[in-house]
Order: sequence, then structure tokens, then C-alpha cells
Amino acid sequence: MLHEILLSLSGHPSPLLRNDHSNAAAAALISPPERQLLATAGHLSQLHCRIKDETGYISGHHPSVICRAVSTAIVTIHLAAFQRKILEVEDSILRKDAALVGAYNIVPLTAVLGQFSGWTRRLEWLRDLVEFMTADEGREDRLPCQAAQLIDRLRADLQTGYADVSDTAQSLLRVAETAWLKQVSAWVLYGRRPTVGGYDFFICEDEEEEHGYRIDYDLLPSFVTPSTASSMLFIGVSINRARSRSSTDLGASGLGHLASQHLELAKLSSPLNSTMFTRAITTIRYTLSRTTLQKLLPLARVLEVLKVLREFFLIGRGEFAIALTQQADEKIRARWQRADNIAYEKRDTLGTVVMKEGEVAAVLTRTWAFLSSMQGQHADEDEALELARDMLRLRVSKSTEAVTPAKGSSDRARDRLLDAMVPTPFRNLLFSVPATLTMQIQYPLDLFLTQSDLQIYTAINSYLLSIRRAHLRLTDLWKITSLRRHHPPPPRAPYGNTRGGIARTKLLRERWSLRSSIMRSTWSTSSAAIFFLGETEAYLQVEVVEGLWSHFHDWLTGAGGESARREHGHPSPSHESSLESNPNPVQNPASSAEGADSDSPTSHHQPAHPNHDPQTLSTAHRQYLSALTHRLLLTQRTFATPLYELLVQIDQLAALAGRLHAVWASADLEADEGVVDAFSDIEAEERDVRAQLRGVERRVKFGIEDVVAALRALSLDEGFAAEMEGEEEEGEGPEDLDAGGNGDGDGGGVGRYRPRRVGGIDRLLMKLDFGGWKKRDKENENERGDLAGR
Repeated sequence: MLHEILLSLSGHPSPLLRNDHSNAAAAALISPPERQLLATAGHLSQLHCRIKDETGYISGHHPSVICRAVSTAIVTIHLAAFQRKILEVEDSILRKDAALVGAYNIVPLTAVLGQFSGWTRRLEWLRDLVEFMTADEGREDRLPCQAAQLIDRLRADLQTGYADVSDTAQSLLRVAETAWLKQVSAWVLYGRRPTVGGYDFFICEDEEEEHGYRIDYDLLPSFVTPSTASSMLFIGVSINRARSRSSTDLGASGLGHLASQHLELAKLSSPLNSTMFTRAITTIRYTLSRTTLQKLLPLARVLEVLKVLREFFLIGRGEFAIALTQQADEKIRARWQRADNIAYEKRDTLGTVVMKEGEVAAVLTRTWAFLSSMQGQHADEDEALELARDMLRLRVSKSTEAVTPAKGSSDRARDRLLDAMVPTPFRNLLFSVPATLTMQIQYPLDLFLTQSDLQIYTAINSYLLSIRRAHLRLTDLWKITSLRRHHPPPPRAPYGNTRGGIARTKLLRERWSLRSSIMRSTWSTSSAAIFFLGETEAYLQVEVVEGLWSHFHDWLTGAGGESARREHGHPSPSHESSLESNPNPVQNPASSAEGADSDSPTSHHQPAHPNHDPQTLSTAHRQYLSALTHRLLLTQRTFATPLYELLVQIDQLAALAGRLHAVWASADLEADEGVVDAFSDIEAEERDVRAQLRGVERRVKFGIEDVVAALRALSLDEGFAAEMEGEEEEGEGPEDLDAGGNGDGDGGGVGRYRPRRVGGIDRLLMKLDFGGWKKRDKENENERGDLAGR
């Protein structure tokens, strides 16, 4: 019987232990205590057999390599230990060990099963674990157990409170994390996904993504933060691109530090700590940047591209906006003149006036030619202008919205920012068709600049350019001399002293007085609109855009490090160099990974010469764009929508003023020279234009009031104030979790980038409270109601 029990415990089913012995014959032979002991032995045998069968299936058929590794570890470690325990018990019985064998060679069944008392809970836990790995096997609506689920389950079972279960979970967790680290090391060291069982690896191939890969956050273990996963994605993608785009072998340069990187991963111990794992990935990223990426994408190249984005997308170069607006207006006027010259029968509705793709691109070409002609013959070459000429493109968009989802945007923070931006179509104002300024992102610029970033720049450019264009169109009205002065002038002496000359002078003076009174309200409305646009544009450009850009540029170059250190009470780098008592300042993880770098003289003054890797640049650039978008109020629909409507009305105001000038010129030509246009009724057209002009003037005034009211509502909105205060905390990057703050340690210096707090709409509101005409009274309210009723 003992031999049968031991064989059954070894995994060979026995009818002796499967029988419940409840019949009368068995009850007469076996006492209730013995029956209970046999039930315990049968339970252990059943657990062993089931675990053995399930693990055999998992090791041979499960799609997850980590699950296969854990299943194999269950068999080779724990079931093997249980088998050795059985052999030990059998050996003790054969050797007649006094612990098991009593007098007259009697072996108590209680003593035998007492040797396996500690295995019941462990085998039951192992059974639950293999059932967890095979729970969804064969179901079409759910995937089988994945690596992240298994690792999280094992990490949770470490806290059960039972020492034997905790030790078993610890050993299996070590196996699972080791297998998972092998997959991670293949990606972060060689840029290769697992070739076998990689369906549950969190880096997935996706052709729709910009870089060809994306992160499946459902496949991430709990100890891996999203920022660390983004760093791993960046490392693997960078290695793949460097290998595919580089004509030279990366073995000598890019893969020359694999030993130290392997050592960083080998230092990790199970259970993996989130901070230590993040630090190891950060060190690998810094090593890759220092050895390979900085040769492909030096900081000087990044600064050149960012300078182009600042000067041309963010309207830092004012002459570009002026030239582009002038060339666009000339093209539109030429298009309308061409449509007027076409015979009436051959006109194809709006097809003759709508801008085409080639015409829009030609406008940008003429803009470059105009900017080049402004430099002069002996001027130095403008490198930013030449780079912008090569990279920038002006095209007609397919959609009429201002923001569209970016293709392949795997960054959830960028997706949230794009979703938060209002879809107001500012880009429709330049050509009356959705036209956008874009840029070709070529390798290796795509290591830190993505299509999502470019879409944000495009939306900001359309927004700022629309405001600048409206300002220019209104100021151009003052260039029309005949609208501001007596035109034509009265006759000169001696003809002016004759009776005919005096009559002529009187006629011209009466005509000018009448037209001056007609245009008085137009000039006052235009002046108020110019003041509003000038102050708003000054706030957006000087306080917001320039303030954020100067701080971001100082962070990139390290120019703001010394001032930041003084603000925090630290000595300057020049003073530190004179202190012999502190020769070893804090270094970043990349420099600590390689001792040779710490001996360089520049390592003692790291804040003065920062060494940012592309991932750090991308994260800081994303935070810079997020702060820029929020501070420009592009995420506030209550402000952007009335501002767009105001810009449309200002455009109509300038167009109607120009049309009224053309009507008056035709009337003067008819009255003074006798040139009559038989196909037009000048008086009726003048009345129509004047009526439309009065309506547009009222809408412009009310539009300014609406925008100012929206600004005032935002200034009183606690949610908006909280968003402005808390925007620096959003968008955590890989630097946020580095121990020691990335080693640069000055907070606002050249460590982790934090956007400067700029702007403040209260100051803008103080400047806009300038006129008494915009104070609403009952008459204005009634007039607004009448206007809305029309």
C-alpha cells in the first residue's frame, strides 16, 4: 500500500487513492482517520498529475515565451523538488529511518503523509497558476495569458503572507522577469523584436505608425512606467534607423558599448524595481546618444531646425509674414481679374477663382524671391532662409479643420494636445481655401521631431498669421491716399482764382467733406480694431512666444544655467572651478556609466554645456509646444471662435473699404472726365457698399467686445487658472523618474525642462480697456438684436 501511495504521489494515477471508500466493505477495512489520510494523499496525487499535464501543454503550445518559461520552471524546479521529496521518503523507509519506521517495521501512514504537509498549499497555488495561464486558451473573444498579466500576478502573489507561496512565486517571478528582460535586451541593444513568442511583447509593428512601431500599453508590466516604455521604443527605433540609413557598419561605433549596456541590465535583480529599471534604461539611452545619435543629430543641427520653426512658423521673422500675405493677396486679385475677363458663358462657377495646389506653391516661391531680394547684393548669406527654402512647403489641405489627427501618433500626450486644440479654421483666411505651411521631416530630424509636432506648429502658424494678416490689411487702408486726403487736389493758381476754378474747388471740397463724413465711422472702427490686433499680437508674440522660446533656447544651449543657479543660491561654474574641495560634482547616468567621460574638463561644468539626447529633446520640445499652445489660448474654444469670426469681419471691412474706394474712383472719372460705364449703376452700388460697410462696422465692434468678454471670462475662470498653473506638471518624460533629477539638478536650469510661466491675460485686458464706444448701453443692445435678426 505504501508503494502504491508513493507511486501515485509521483504522478501515476492509482485507483486506490481515487476511490472514496464509502461502501460498507471498504468502511469495514479502513477506519475514518485512514480514509481521511488516503483522501489527502489522493488530493496531492491529483494536483501533481494535473499540474504535470497542464505544464506539458503550456510548454509545448502556449504562444507566450514567458508563460512557457514559467511552465518549464514549474516542472524543472518545483515538481522536481516534490519528486525528490518522494524519493527521500522512500529512501528513509527502505533504510528504516526511525523518523518513519516504528517498532516491528511498522510505517505509520500519518508519518508518511506528514512529510508532505508543506506541499499541499504550494501545489494548490501552482495549480491555480497554471489554470490562470490556460484560462483563456481556445477562446476566440480573448487572447491567451500574456507576459504582463503573468508577471503582475506573480508580483501580487509575493504579498500573500505565506512564506512557502512567497518563495515559490519569487522563484517563478525570477524566471519570468529574466525571460522578459531577454526580450527587452534584444530590443534596446540591437533593435530587434522577439522572433519567437513575441505576440505579447509591448513593442508592436504597425505600418500606420510614423516610426513603424507602437507601444501596446496593455502588454506593459506594472513596474514599467509609460515614460520608460517610450524610452525603450525610442532606443529600438533609433538603432533600427541608424542601421538602415547608415552606410557604415555600426559595430565599431554604435554597438561598441554593448558590454557596459549588458552589464546595466545584468545588475537588475528580481523582483525588478521600477526606479532601478528606469535608471538602467536611461543609462542605455544616454550611452546610445553619446556614441551614435549625437554624431547623426548634433545639437547644432537641432538648433538650426528649431530656429527655422521659430522664425517662419511662429512668425519670428516679420518680413516673411508680410511678404507671404502680400503675395497671397496679389495672387487672389489676379485670380479674380482673370475670372472677370473670361466670357460669361465659359465661367465655371467658383472653379475659376479657387486656388489650386500649384498656385499656392508658387506664392511661397515668390515669397522666397522677395525675401532674397531684400538682403542686398553684398549681404551675408542667410543660412536660416536657405534652410527654410529647402524644407518648407505651402500646400492646400484636404480638410477644412485646423487640427487633424496625426498619422502614427504613438505619444498619448501629443494626442491629448491635438484633441484639446480647437478646430477653428484659421488656415482658411490666407487664400480662402485651407492652406497650411508644412515642413519636410527627414532623417535624422525625425528622432526628435514628429508629424504631430509639425501639425501643432502648422495650427499655431495659421493662428498667428491670420492675426498678422488682418492687422496688415487694416493698416494698408491708410496707404490709400485718396481715402484720407483731398483727391484730386483743387486747381492751382492762376486757374484756381477764376470763377471756374473757384467752382471746381468748391465742388471738390463738398465732395471730400461728404466722403469724409461717410468714412469717419470706418476710420474709427479700423483704428480700434488695429489697436486691438496690435495689443493682442504684441501679447502673443512678445510675452508668450518669445518668452517661451528664449527660455527653451537657453535650456538647450545651457545659457540659462548660471542665472538659474544664482536664483537657487548655487555658485556659478566659474566659482566652482576655483573650489578644490569639490572636484567631483554630480554627473548624469550616462557620464557615470563610463569613467573616461568623468575625467574630461567639461564634465565639471555640465550645466554650461548640456548634453541632451534626442529623447530628452523630444520630451522637452513636447512640453514647450504644450505650454505654447495653452498660453496662446488655442485650447480655449470660447476665445478662438469669436476671434476667428472677428478676423473674418475685419477682412470684409478692408475689402468693402477698398471696394468703396473703387466706386468713388469710377464716380469721379464719370463726373470729371465723362467716362461712363454703361453696365454699372454707380449710385446704387455705392448705396449697397455703404450699407454693407455700416453692418460690418457694427459686427467688428461687437466682435471685439465678444473677444474681450471671452478674455475676461477666462481671467475669472478657476478651471482655466488651474490649467495654466498645472500645465508644467503634465507630460512626464523619462527625466521625471531618473534618480537625482538627471544629474543636472538645478530644476529651472538645464536639468529637466520646465516651461517658464509667461503671459497673463490680465495685463492684456488692462490694455484693451481703452475706449468708451465699446461700453454697451441699451441702444447698442437693441442694435445688436436688430443685426442678429437680419
